[in-house]
Amino acid sequence: MRVYVPLTLSGLAEAHKSGELGPGPLAAFAVTPALREWYVSDDIEELEYAALNRAAQASLRQLAGDPQAPRRRVVVAVDVPDGAAVPDPDRGLDPSGLGEVRVPGPVPLSKAAAVHVDATDAETDVAAAAAALGAADQGDDDAQFTVDGAEDHDLMWFGVQEISELIA
Repeated sequence: MRVYVPLTLSGLAEAHKSGELGPGPLAAFAVTPALREWYVSDDIEELEYAALNRAAQASLRQLAGDPQAPRRRVVVAVDVPDGAAVPDPDRGLDPSGLGEVRVPGPVPLSKAAAVHVDATDAETDVAAAAAALGAADQGDDDAQFTVDGAEDHDLMWFGVQEISELIA
């Protein structure tokens, strides 16, 4: 099963140093029944893209909580055994939890399939979005517009072997 783990570049550097994503439980995103129902598609690539975008939103939340981290969203795509990632049954169709899963323990970075990271030209918009997140959560439409601006930037794909260059 493919899961998408939200991180920051600082978190990616820690994972690279330790050789694993963790400790567990890890919050991640995947194609869950609730995500399928919400997205209303049978196209697995579209569903995985939706899960990736949910993870990118979670990465933005991590950035909002870590003002020292570089202002680029990071998502690591990892393959875990089927059943290793479990949706929270209490979240159901809660829009904020769509696609969210928990992986009980650390995952070796060697299980990563790819890393998705914002380009450097997205940093200004991502920084503004991270700063506006609290106000957007409180219903401020202008702040939500700023947060949505980060989503105008697609995450770039990188091979796992390129992590050392990303964190340099």
